Amino acid sequence: MFVVNDMPDRIDDRIVAELQDVCVSTLGHMRDHGFALGLVPNKRPVKFVGTAVTVRIPHLDSTAVHLAVDMLRPGDVLVVDQSGDVQRSCFGGLVSFTAKSRGAAGAVLDGSINDYDETLAYDFPVFSRGFSPLTTRIGGLEGAINVPVTVGGATVHPGDVVFADSDGVAFLKPADAVGLGARLREKEDAEGPARESITVGGSIAEFSGAAKYRP
Repeated sequence: MFVVNDMPDRIDDRIVAELQDVCVSTLGHMRDHGFALGLVPNKRPVKFVGTAVTVRIPHLDSTAVHLAVDMLRPGDVLVVDQSGDVQRSCFGGLVSFTAKSRGAAGAVLDGSINDYDETLAYDFPVFSRGFSPLTTRIGGLEGAINVPVTVGGATVHPGDVVFADSDGVAFLKPADAVGLGARLREKEDAEGPARESITVGGSIAEFSGAAKYRP
């Protein structure tokens, strides 16, 4: 059975602009949920912010991935749930080329990728579990596009904000992302004076608050 739902609304360009210059790990100081754990990028440095277009496939059959990648718009991020199969790749060179040609910002896969060198040559960022020569097939068994999925332990809905850099990937509701860039920037900027202080013998423990727990 195939489910192909309408494409989600694109996230506001202001959210993209706000998050382009701040770090995903700064968000990790503020919350624990919504992160795709265990995924690594195919290249570093890497940075993208985009709209989640979600896909769920049944292990072996990547038919829905090929259908979805044709639907991608500029700024979209393909997010693929492989139903727990982290060894097999549904994302190789031609899929990467197509996503890049559509103007997608990147891809996030809870599985492996193949055609590593080719994908890298296209300068298309992909987060995955790693690399594998074992691939999926086009079987037409089942699949779903633009449904809630689970990737790296995080639940992702179509239209969510995908916030990614060299440290990893976070997923956010668009409403939660409004103004977030400014809050992250404020936290990052606060480290400047701390560095100056540490340079002349100051204490990171005093800055972080850890010093109050000193025995």
